[in-house]
Amino acid sequence: MGKIFKFNKDVDTDQIIASQYLLFPTIDEMKVHTFESLSADFATKVKPGDFVVADDNFGCGSSREQAPSVLKALGVKAVIAKSFARIFYRNSINIGMPVIVCKDLYDYVNDQDEMELDLLSGTITVGDKTFSCTKLPAKMQEILDQGGLIASLNK
Repeated sequence: MGKIFKFNKDVDTDQIIASQYLLFPTIDEMKVHTFESLSADFATKVKPGDFVVADDNFGCGSSREQAPSVLKALGVKAVIAKSFARIFYRNSINIGMPVIVCKDLYDYVNDQDEMELDLLSGTITVGDKTFSCTKLPAKMQEILDQGGLIASLNK
């Protein structure tokens, strides 16, 4: 069970982690600035196991891998959106961050609601309502379980 942090559509990678913070040498130094322009206290409020829920086109903009990396470093369990920018989706899988398409969740939930995600069954539960979402193929789940594509290839 984790809390929802809800964002609108077209959240771009510069809003996830602004370009000036890319100069920091580590993801741990960058992560405290996650979503700074949209939610100044996001990095202090989000807890391991919480979720980012968004409308369409989450992660649009540049191809910076740091965008999903800061979310993972903060302990975000998964990003669930109506749709994702292709490069953000790919970068997320590469680093082991689950990204789930769920068309109906966004319009039903509110910021700070609690939800539960079952990646294996492809379901999300909020209160007494259960949503079907993208069920990841077994190979993709294996990649995520190993910490991402790079970690999987190294094994």
